[in-house]
Amino acid sequence: MKTSDFDYQLPPELIAQTPIEPRDCSRLMVLNRREGTIEHRQFREILDYVKSGDLMVFNNSRVIPARIIGQKQNSKTKVEILLLRRLEANSWETLVRPGRKLELGTRITIGALPPISGEEVTAEVIERREGGLRTIRLSNDSLIEKYGRIPLPPYIHTPLENSERYQTIYSEPKGSVAAPTAGLHFTSELLDELREKGVQTAFITLHIGLDTFQPVRVDNPKRHVIHNEYGQLDSEVADTVNRTKMGGKKIIAVGTSTVRLLEAAAQTDTIQPIRGWVNLFILPGYRFRVTDVMVTNFHLPKSTLLMLVAAFAGKDFILRAYEQAKERNYRFYSFGDAMIIL
Repeated sequence: MKTSDFDYQLPPELIAQTPIEPRDCSRLMVLNRREGTIEHRQFREILDYVKSGDLMVFNNSRVIPARIIGQKQNSKTKVEILLLRRLEANSWETLVRPGRKLELGTRITIGALPPISGEEVTAEVIERREGGLRTIRLSNDSLIEKYGRIPLPPYIHTPLENSERYQTIYSEPKGSVAAPTAGLHFTSELLDELREKGVQTAFITLHIGLDTFQPVRVDNPKRHVIHNEYGQLDSEVADTVNRTKMGGKKIIAVGTSTVRLLEAAAQTDTIQPIRGWVNLFILPGYRFRVTDVMVTNFHLPKSTLLMLVAAFAGKDFILRAYEQAKERNYRFYSFGDAMIIL
């Protein structure tokens, strides 16, 4: 198995730059693993592929305004800080630009310039990390909401008029720097229809980091160091999942982040509550213990997300589906169309 096995060419015009309205009007590619067939539907028709008693599990993490602009103290140098993950109160792992000029002890003023007492936030570089990362300490990270902006993926170049369109409608716990995008297709009305049909719903949390967009850069993907993401799955959800599986009904995971957390919590074959860092790397050959059906978007070449989906559906089947999506002008990536893998 090579990283190049998960490569494909995508015309730039197929990268969705804006979300479609309404959310559930996106296209839905239906992959049947048993039959090896592909259908083309609308997302709201996902109702045709779920049954009463099935359990649909969602990642309810909310994207934080992680992109912050500041100014190096005693200088006019502008600094861009991208918060990646919270290490502890007021302490964050970050990407900082220009990174080379920010040595240990560098202080940055964020917010009101010139500073207004009580309004500004200061940041200090307290650690240099591998890959150009920095650990910074904020004077008050509760003000992130005031001064930060929602960070869009690097392949989206069109400004987003409404930042809520990069949030799922059920997002709640704050912590992601990228949206769990498979969930962006769901509307309140669609969720109501699913429940009216008898489909159970459950919510877990996995805070998504920037590495979700990074391609695997080593030839052998088994040598890639998977990123850590913080997750929570409580005992009530664990009991619901186990009860559903024992009853012969299906677990439908909405998004690759949901799959990662469910599978990480089920390494003993029955799902257990989990609270902590998750670093499960799912590659072809992995035995899925929980996930029966997956809802997902179309992913970047050579990405860990594409490898996970290939592990679930089969690499050749997935790449064939991607080629068909290109031929039919599907919209790719975060604001793009979706697929359900049965």
